[in-house]
Amino acid sequence: MFRFLLNAIPRPLLIRISYWIRPIVAFFLRGDRYEDPIEGKSYRKFLSYGYEKVRPNVLAPGTLSLERHRLLWLYLQRETDFFTATHRVLHFAPEQAFLNRFRKLKNIQYTTTDLNSPIADVKADICALPFEDNAYDIIICNHVLEHIPDDLQAMRELYRVLAPGGMAILQVPYDEDRSTTFEDDSITDPKERARVFGQYDHVRIYGMDYFTTLASVGFSVEAVDYTTQLSEEEIQRFRLAKGELLPIGRKLV
Repeated sequence: MFRFLLNAIPRPLLIRISYWIRPIVAFFLRGDRYEDPIEGKSYRKFLSYGYEKVRPNVLAPGTLSLERHRLLWLYLQRETDFFTATHRVLHFAPEQAFLNRFRKLKNIQYTTTDLNSPIADVKADICALPFEDNAYDIIICNHVLEHIPDDLQAMRELYRVLAPGGMAILQVPYDEDRSTTFEDDSITDPKERARVFGQYDHVRIYGMDYFTTLASVGFSVEAVDYTTQLSEEEIQRFRLAKGELLPIGRKLV
């Protein structure tokens, strides 16, 4: 019966499961095969998730984190001083998996922003940010730029508000087999956008030139394959996408 109820929920809407349902789902899926490092709890299985292409066993039931969230958490936890040093942090379209955990950190000055989200601290257009130059030490902007028609202007704004020596984590969905980013402004039908770009509200599909585009606005860019620093056992236990690249942009001056 429980499995039937889960399957009856539209998969894209699972990310919006209310707080009172989430613990119930997590309870029924508890086990010891897979672990969500964000909350440190284990499960016998994760949930399926996806729009055009459904990925099995990727949505952690407790935090509703996906592969990219868990990879970023591990990178921040193991390779940076995000959780210990004093930082001014700007977080775009804050993910539920991170929001409350980041808010509780005493070491960071944490600001969230989004044009439409009711949970964001500041309502702002990423292409015309209301923040001063060099205002933030760390910027987290994940799976946002693929929604923005003028993504180059958005990148310029991200670079402008990042402080010298700062770090911007700028994850996007990308096609590793595509050298050049593809976009077509004539595609406006949501169903056609979903078919071509992978999701109804995406306006492009990034290729591997994404990293050089970030560099073109001033970022010193590193494409970090953090899964190479993890064991095969960890990759499977945390349900990560092996080989997924973390785009890390830095402002050197």
